[in-house]
Amino acid sequence: MTDQNRNVIVLANRSPDRSSAKVFLVGGGIASLAAAAFLIRDGGVSGRNITILEEADKIGGSLEGAGSAHDGYVLRGGRMTERKYLCTYDLFSSIPSLAGDKTVTQEIFDWNDARKTSSQSRLVRDGQKQTAPKFGLSEAHILTIERLALEPEAMLGKTTIADQFDPAFFQTNFWFLWCSTFAFQPWHGAVEFKRYLVRFAHMIGGFNHLEGVMRTAYNQYDSMVRPLQKWLDARGVTFALNTRVIDVGINRQDGKSQVESITCESAGKTSVITVGAKDFVMITLGSMTEASSLGTMDTAPVLKTKKDGGAWTLWEKIAKGRPEFGHPAVFADHIDQSKWVSFTVTMHDPTFLRIVREMTGNEPDEGGLITFPESGWLISMIIPHQPHFIDQPPDVGVFWGYGLFVDTVGNFVKKPMSACSGREIMTEILGHLRVRTDADKILATAVCIPCSMPFITSQFLPREMGDRPPVVPPGSKNLAFIGQFCELPEDVVFTVEYSIRSAQTAVYTLLDLQREPPAVYTGKFNPCVLYKAFISLHDLCA
Repeated sequence: MTDQNRNVIVLANRSPDRSSAKVFLVGGGIASLAAAAFLIRDGGVSGRNITILEEADKIGGSLEGAGSAHDGYVLRGGRMTERKYLCTYDLFSSIPSLAGDKTVTQEIFDWNDARKTSSQSRLVRDGQKQTAPKFGLSEAHILTIERLALEPEAMLGKTTIADQFDPAFFQTNFWFLWCSTFAFQPWHGAVEFKRYLVRFAHMIGGFNHLEGVMRTAYNQYDSMVRPLQKWLDARGVTFALNTRVIDVGINRQDGKSQVESITCESAGKTSVITVGAKDFVMITLGSMTEASSLGTMDTAPVLKTKKDGGAWTLWEKIAKGRPEFGHPAVFADHIDQSKWVSFTVTMHDPTFLRIVREMTGNEPDEGGLITFPESGWLISMIIPHQPHFIDQPPDVGVFWGYGLFVDTVGNFVKKPMSACSGREIMTEILGHLRVRTDADKILATAVCIPCSMPFITSQFLPREMGDRPPVVPPGSKNLAFIGQFCELPEDVVFTVEYSIRSAQTAVYTLLDLQREPPAVYTGKFNPCVLYKAFISLHDLCA
């Protein structure tokens, strides 16, 4: 072979030069941050040509962490991770931790190798812990679970979990463990429930101990978002904060669509960004934490709507007349079915942590989620490793929790959770823990900040094919959708993995990189996984 022929082969296999392409990412959550990193690492795009447009004043989206020891820390939620989050660990294998001595991926694995989750108190009833509670499923329930794991999604359609099971299922320990871990409600879609059954089949064997659940060293904002933002900053990525995207100009001709402009609002002024023919746009559709509202120790949060943010209204605008862009109303117009309240508690006295440690038998972070099945609000809480924030003083403790039934009257506070202040939420928790002697001292030294989230489980609502658009819509030349509301076959929403997988898929597809993200892990073809799941569902000893 001549040198000339060698050059021809090399040029034929070379991807197009994207170094001068501009990329605009709408939304500042983990999906956009991940997309920016994949663009730079795998796509050859210069960081200086990437702009992230975010309506809030801070990057992080649903993983945002805020507050202080004095005023109280705030986490709207926490996301479970596990070893099969292949896209997540692929991304963070390239990102140094804030300490700089290892990658974020290595930090997570090292942390969890040293601190195995093994709950001794996954459920608490009448103030008493239940260690490794039996699932309590009937044979009919197990047969339904097995059928759902096998049944095609198209046959399930827009049915709900309640459509698939009898009422007794929702009083089993299996349901309390499952719904509190993943935030499912009986009226959520059977399709999403099915996906979770298949995706996490390998974890069912240790589910009542939460074995296999992984955590980050600090909250996910400090452990994941901040290192990633630092890496992107160093490469010149522009973060346009306090910038709301209100429209996207899309030209469609001959079955092909091209984004040509982005209209933004910032500081009361409207501006238009011109998108060139060789540029790309990636939009985070919708938002789980859009229109979140914080309360205080003495005031309840206010329930807001999609009009209090820009994410849902933007999706509605660009999807109008374009069914290939999905149907946002399926997810945004049912707040009564997607809302719940979370709370973050900052403690300036060790009494509460001591009481929980003695009652559960677990050190902070060792036990994971604690659920109170008798709670009218169906409260769960998690005591993480301390400190949970990087700047958290050693004499301050933090924990987080949430309630699923926010319109139900509490057991000890005779009000709906949605109408309760932080003090009232803490009072309810202390009641379920049967804390009496030290209750006044704990309340006097704690700052509990409730957070109302109207759309937090909107991605679980019943849907059918087409309600979520593909990552790259048919005929799109330079537009992709990322985040929780685009369609990724087999993977499960409400996870960091889903957002990162969507970003990786968008980058590889739009840039035509001739590569694919790692396949979604499922244990359905692993006989050992299936055997352990079968034994566990029947409450048998392996």
